[in-house]
Amino acid sequence: MNLKLYAHPFSSYCQKVLIALYENDIPFEWRELSSEQPEIYAEFAALWPLKRFPVLVDGNRPIMESSIIIEHLELYYPGPVSLLPANARTALEVRNLDRFFDCYVSTPQQKIVFNAMRPEVERDARGVREAREMLDTAYAWLDRHLDGREWATQHGFSLADCSAAPSLFYADWTHRIDPSFSKLIAYRKRLLARPSFARAVDEARPYRPLFPLGAPDRD
Repeated sequence: MNLKLYAHPFSSYCQKVLIALYENDIPFEWRELSSEQPEIYAEFAALWPLKRFPVLVDGNRPIMESSIIIEHLELYYPGPVSLLPANARTALEVRNLDRFFDCYVSTPQQKIVFNAMRPEVERDARGVREAREMLDTAYAWLDRHLDGREWATQHGFSLADCSAAPSLFYADWTHRIDPSFSKLIAYRKRLLARPSFARAVDEARPYRPLFPLGAPDRD
């Protein structure tokens, strides 16, 4: 098997890559990162000293960063579901939305979660407040953007939706999407119903007790 994925099932960025792999039924070897398997973590740390996951290894070549991994899969392991359009202008829109979800949904969401994991004396109330404000702004923009759209872009299901699915999944746990954003809520439901993401969510269910804010009894 050419592909090895160093990842954890509960990680949003790992789920982003898993969606791409599952969409096109690409075989790969799971190298799950956990304290129970220190030898795998040592392999991962040797590949990428920054220790940020996921990392995909294709033969002898490591590929870092979830968006780049998905673009690599699109180039070298194409399948029936094209996650990045061939047209450069359309591809630019897909990449733009991918960055939106990573930077303006996932990043503030993680800031709130990581803050909850710190000792109380080290917590950043102002930073959390700003992160929640950014999420509200992102939710409002997305609700307008999604008017008349099934997926994030007109291309159809794409890299942008691979990014959106885990970002919105955990963001709604962390800072609930206001009910007035009905188009965004409906989009999140469509993402959860997508078989590739539903599979990733199910694989991560055993790890829900790890969520420091308390995983809700839904989804």
